[in-house]
Amino acid sequence: MKYIKINDNSKYQKEFFSEISKLTQKISNKTLIQLEKEGVFVFPECLKNSEDITEKQMILQSVNEEYRTQNIMGFIGLGDERLVISSRFSERQNDYFLWYMMEKVLDIPNIVELDTDANRENRLFHMLIFLFPHYLKQAMRKGVFKNYICRKYNDENVGGIIDIQRHIDKNTPFIGNIAYSQREYSYDNYIMELIRHTIEFIKKKPYGRNVLSLVKSEVQLVIDVTQNYKFYDRQNIIAENARNTIRHAYYNEYRSLQHLCILILQKQKHQIGLGSRQIYGILFDGAWLWEEYINLLVNDIFYHPMNKVKKDKQILFNNRVGEIYPDFISRNQDNRIIADAKYKPIGNIKNKDYLQLLAYMFRFDSKKGYYFYPEATIAEKEYLWLNQGSTYEKNVTTRNDVCIIKHGLKIPSSTDGYEDFCLKMQIAEKEFRNILDNS
Repeated sequence: MKYIKINDNSKYQKEFFSEISKLTQKISNKTLIQLEKEGVFVFPECLKNSEDITEKQMILQSVNEEYRTQNIMGFIGLGDERLVISSRFSERQNDYFLWYMMEKVLDIPNIVELDTDANRENRLFHMLIFLFPHYLKQAMRKGVFKNYICRKYNDENVGGIIDIQRHIDKNTPFIGNIAYSQREYSYDNYIMELIRHTIEFIKKKPYGRNVLSLVKSEVQLVIDVTQNYKFYDRQNIIAENARNTIRHAYYNEYRSLQHLCILILQKQKHQIGLGSRQIYGILFDGAWLWEEYINLLVNDIFYHPMNKVKKDKQILFNNRVGEIYPDFISRNQDNRIIADAKYKPIGNIKNKDYLQLLAYMFRFDSKKGYYFYPEATIAEKEYLWLNQGSTYEKNVTTRNDVCIIKHGLKIPSSTDGYEDFCLKMQIAEKEFRNILDNS
């Protein structure tokens, strides 16, 4: 097996990837949407409906003689070639920061402690199981999936199309029954059966009941409607779902859940990436995770509009033109603060980032803006005071009332295991909040 590990938001010489040349050629300069269509699982699902993400987010972007990574983390493979993209804060073989954000944002059990025996690749695939409650909840908010199915009967209450051959085989000599088929609108269909098989598979994992405890009512509802569940039907159910992907826009969430369930069940049978030409894997958007994680830390002092799901939009102009979504708008109307969550390194926050935040500040009469970013070293604030005047009149001076502050959250390094990492993160979070509370 050919294996390479890289970090997000980093640069590498192209020759570094020579050992996995087929995979590199397959994924370079491709967006998340393109990779998702080829079978890669992309989290979160809302990214697929976000125009800015589909245009910009790539695993590997070719720039001259380098490949550059962005905010994407996860695992991807092709045949015997493997590529793992860790967070730039990972230490040795442990990506504690990614696991920590996943646990906080999705409110799932302790991934590392429940999965101590897994290697890096298996742990990334096991992450699919930990995502299952999130996707099940999202899907079942639309209600239980209902679909037409064809049922075969052999009785005297004929209510469909008579099956001549089956009738001859079963009812010779004639005893009063008729063999027929009938289309019925049912909850017990190939989608719900797939979900049931996934539930039963997860139950058998050592941590399975902890995972499913997050969605007790949804799990029970699936069990109640899948009366025809049989363990030995699993491969047929997987095959039927692989052939019949949900396409109706209303059931978007069920389509994502369907994809997730297939991946979970296929991994068990070592059928991920059917054929040597098909890429496969799991990719996480670090920018989305970071923004949602920061929201957990500051949601009592900031509103949080959400661009990717079009929630709580703000408008620039009086004729309803100019739809904007600042990451964070402070709740204090007298001293309004606008903040932007940036997962990328502090040195990469520049140019268009400044213009966007300043535009948001101008719209809300804000004199102070923040960038919230993760920092590997000591997280000291950097103040950027706005200039006034023009170089043409040679009267450029610094204003003392409008500034942007780069405010970092220190990510622990050199920790003694995941528990130690979590303790140090909690200390860093308190320091991060204390500075905000006193600003």
